[in-house]
Amino acid sequence: MFKRFKPFFALGLLLSVFFLGGCSNYIVLDPKGPVAAQQKDLILYSIGFMALICVVVYALFAVVVIKYRNRKNDDDFEPDQHGSKKLETIWTVIPILIIIALAIPTVISNYDLEKPPKAVNAQQQKEPIVINATAVNWKWIFSYPEQGIETVNYINIPKDRTVLFKLTSADSMSSFWVPELGGQKYAMAGMETKLYLRADHTGTFSGRNSNFNGEGFTHQIFDVHSVTQSEFDKWAKDTKSKAPKLTKKQYDQLMVQGEAKKMTFSSTHLKWVDHATEADYAVKTRERLGEVPQNPHGSKAKDANKPESDSHGESHSH
Repeated sequence: MFKRFKPFFALGLLLSVFFLGGCSNYIVLDPKGPVAAQQKDLILYSIGFMALICVVVYALFAVVVIKYRNRKNDDDFEPDQHGSKKLETIWTVIPILIIIALAIPTVISNYDLEKPPKAVNAQQQKEPIVINATAVNWKWIFSYPEQGIETVNYINIPKDRTVLFKLTSADSMSSFWVPELGGQKYAMAGMETKLYLRADHTGTFSGRNSNFNGEGFTHQIFDVHSVTQSEFDKWAKDTKSKAPKLTKKQYDQLMVQGEAKKMTFSSTHLKWVDHATEADYAVKTRERLGEVPQNPHGSKAKDANKPESDSHGESHSH
């Protein structure tokens, strides 16, 4: 008897190891904002729906195996080999209904997420803060056009305020992803994609490039600091008055392939270049500087991201 159900026990053991072994890392299912919460609901709906399908299929499989198994004294049994229009109709219609049940909420969610998330109180609905996120192998450069601030490998955002990320890349295609705030979206040279996110909690959330675009992509990470509105305003004011201005020469050094430390500047690169329209700016800059793509752990790649002077490149406030 045990042998009949051995595959089911093996499947259950495998699923237990899969779920329990990584439950502490399921930050996607621990949302800190409305976008991630909506995506979590869609994920759980899909998982629950598919689990229900598995239960029904395996139950029917067990019934068929037990009821129609080979028995003694059944040598004269002649199976009915004619088709059943009723069964054929059922197993054609059911998959169509399954696809519809999964597609409708998915399509609705996809369209909803292309718009700013609504505030709980309509009176608290504010215009989104705009942040231009530029991917470079292998670092992230963030520009605040309204505040006139630029940061490298970290951002500060106000809690309960929608942020409009304008995503682009200086070179290879990357993927902007903050798992606790929402799903990923691609950043590509010569193009601009938009992503709305909002944090409902204060704290620090990890962001990354989730696209395999080279050996150094695992180090292309950044921190998202969610703070109160007053703390954000103070940070923006202090940064604007105390942080060094970004020079074009220093920005060009950031175009060299390699990693970079966290940096803060009181001006942005947007007055020199828009990577959404100038896809080859980084390539031309590297050629002009005599730099070629380096191993992310090579000495040139590291030296290329060092500040020009001791007043540039250090983070003043995170």
